[in-house]
Amino acid sequence: MGNACWELYCLEHGIQPDGQMPSDKTIGGGDDSFTTFFCETGAGKHVPRAVFVDLEPTVIDEIRNGPYRQLFHPEQLITGKEDAANNYARGHYTIGKEII
Repeated sequence: MGNACWELYCLEHGIQPDGQMPSDKTIGGGDDSFTTFFCETGAGKHVPRAVFVDLEPTVIDEIRNGPYRQLFHPEQLITGKEDAANNYARGHYTIGKEII
C-alpha cells in the first residue's frame, strides 16, 4: 500500500520513477507543499521522505524490484530475515529487537 501511495504522489507532482523531474516542469507546479513529501538531493533527484520497515522481506522486495525502485534510497528499505508469523510477542521481543 505504501508503494502505491508514493506512485500516486509521483504522478501528482510530475516526478518520474527514477526520481528525476522533467526540465520543462516546475517543482510541484509552483506549490511549496511538494517539499512535504520529497527531499531533493544535490544531484537533483527527488527522494521520498519515508522509511519502509517490515520483518518479512518479500513485501519490501516488491519495492526493490518494482518500477519505482530507483526512487528510494536503499537505506530507506529495511527488512528482517523472517516474519513474526502474526505473533506480536515474537515480532516485538525477539525478531523485531534485532532490527531496532
